[in-house]
Amino acid sequence: MRRREFITLLGGAAVAWPFAAGAQQTKKLPRLCFLTFDPGTLESTRFKVFFQALRDLGYVDGQTITIDYLSADGQSERFPALAADCLRLMADIIVVTTTPAAVAAKNATHSIPIVMYPLGDPEVTGLVASLARPGGNVTGLTFMASGLAAKRLGLLKEAVPKISRVLVLTYRVDPIAAPQLEELEVAAASLGVKLQVQDIRTADDIPAAFDAGVREGVDGVLTTAESIFAAEGKRVVQLAIQHSLPGLYPYRIMVDAGGLMAYDSYTLSFQARTATYVDKILKGANPSDLPVERPTKFELIINLKTAKALGLTIPASLLATADTVIE
Repeated sequence: MRRREFITLLGGAAVAWPFAAGAQQTKKLPRLCFLTFDPGTLESTRFKVFFQALRDLGYVDGQTITIDYLSADGQSERFPALAADCLRLMADIIVVTTTPAAVAAKNATHSIPIVMYPLGDPEVTGLVASLARPGGNVTGLTFMASGLAAKRLGLLKEAVPKISRVLVLTYRVDPIAAPQLEELEVAAASLGVKLQVQDIRTADDIPAAFDAGVREGVDGVLTTAESIFAAEGKRVVQLAIQHSLPGLYPYRIMVDAGGLMAYDSYTLSFQARTATYVDKILKGANPSDLPVERPTKFELIINLKTAKALGLTIPASLLATADTVIE
């Protein structure tokens, strides 16, 4: 792992490759800058599938590629400085795992290719000209955040028909939050549900947001699909359980941690496909010519253990449509 505070040398490691004439010449390893919201290492659970996919394609850190894991440690305002670090490190490619990181990287360089680990709404947020023809130096994958927000609220209402006021945790610092909130407001009006929106600036705001929601009489919770809620998923779920609130979340990992339900396009196989973009670009492909990939599979996960603990009976019709039921 190379974190920002440990970077003292610029440039990559070198290895000698034999040429046909028998002479040897030093060749710089390609350098990948992994720019993320999450603290961690190359072995972090949330991104392990991507780094394994890179290894499967022959990209082994320290041997055939140099990987710098640069974390904002949950502080999005650090991304411009971290993007500048990527340039000073002479990165050949930048992988971004959250929209604020992508915006900072795009502002920092128009020449270094930027690959999106599945992000929400890159067309809406202006990262690409279109999904089919990205243009510029940004491409990768999208999990279509705003297009799924209303679906999640509808599923929560279907699971718990009595719900009338829902606590919505959102991270407005991320540009993908606003379109999700707009979509939720429209859906809430049609479902007869009132939303109690709480803006989260740091992880420490989450307990107070739950307290505020409970004071307003919320009887359910959901989050929009920003990185902070993936990174802090266990904390969100624990607080929902503590306050006896049924919740529907954008990430399966939150249901694995004890959440009631998730509707997720952020599947492991989809995340792994990020590595194929890295491979194509390092082999010479132009990011402007690589269409942004959208998910083809959406998973509904229901945790019946949590439903039982909350005293809920999930409708049989909804259970029949679930991809995974945890019993």
